[in-house]
Amino acid sequence: MLRTRTRSRNCRTSHTHRMLPILLACLSALALLSSASLDAAAQAVAADTRYERVVPSPDGIGKRHMGREIAGVMGWEGAQWLERESRAREERPELLLRELALAPGMTVADIGAGTGYYTWQLAKQVGPGGRVYAVDVQPEMISMLDSQMVKRGVRNVVSVLGSETTVKLPPASVDLAIMVDVYHELAYPAEVLDSIVNALKPGGRVVFVEYRAEDPAVAIKPLHKMSERQVRREATAHGLKWERSIESLPIQHAIVFRKP
Repeated sequence: MLRTRTRSRNCRTSHTHRMLPILLACLSALALLSSASLDAAAQAVAADTRYERVVPSPDGIGKRHMGREIAGVMGWEGAQWLERESRAREERPELLLRELALAPGMTVADIGAGTGYYTWQLAKQVGPGGRVYAVDVQPEMISMLDSQMVKRGVRNVVSVLGSETTVKLPPASVDLAIMVDVYHELAYPAEVLDSIVNALKPGGRVVFVEYRAEDPAVAIKPLHKMSERQVRREATAHGLKWERSIESLPIQHAIVFRKP
C-alpha cells in the first residue's frame, strides 16, 4: 500500500509539472489582453477629449466638436430624398463637377456616398482608367449604390463599407476626396478626417460641400448647414491647407483644401 500511495503522488507531481508551462502561457496571454484593453481604454479616453457632451437639440446627437453640435445622421430609410427629381435643379451638380477639374485616370473618394448620386457622375469624369471609391457606413446604402452602378453600367466604382471612425481606404491612394452634405453628420469627424488625410496622396485635395449656414434663405435645418469659417477651422486643425472656396452653387458652398 505504501508503494501504491507513493506512485500516485509521483503521478500527480508529474501532471503538475506538465501543466505548469500551460498555466504560465495562459497567464501571459491574460496579461497581454489586459494590456491591450488598457491601451484601447486610453485611446477611447483620448478620443473623448476631442468632444464635449451637451444636452441634445432636436436635430443633434448631444455631442459638440470645436463649437458646433453634430447633427443626427439621415438613415437609409430616407434614401429616396437623395434621388429626388428636384435635386439637379436645386444643387446644380454640373457646376460643382466643372469646378473640381477632374482628369481621366484620377482616383476619387466619394465619402458618405449614399445611393451614389454623385458617385456615377464622378466616375464619368475620371473615365475607365480612373477609379471612384464610394464609402458609406450603412450596408443598406451600399446595397442601393451597387444596384445603381449596375443599372447605369458603371464599372470603375469600388464600394467600401466604412465605419464611424475611418473611411477604410489605402494610404496615399486618393487624388481627391469629396463629402457632399456629409461632414456635419459625422459622429467622429476628427477621426474620419484623420483617415481621409491618411488616404490622400501628397498634394491631394479634400472638398467639403455643405449648405451655407451664412445664408438664412437656405431652407435647411441649422445643424445641417455649415459656415465656411467653421469648416476651415476644423480642416486646418488636421494640417490641411485651404486652397479656395467655390461660391457659384445655388445653396451650397464647396471649400477646397490640399494635403501638403
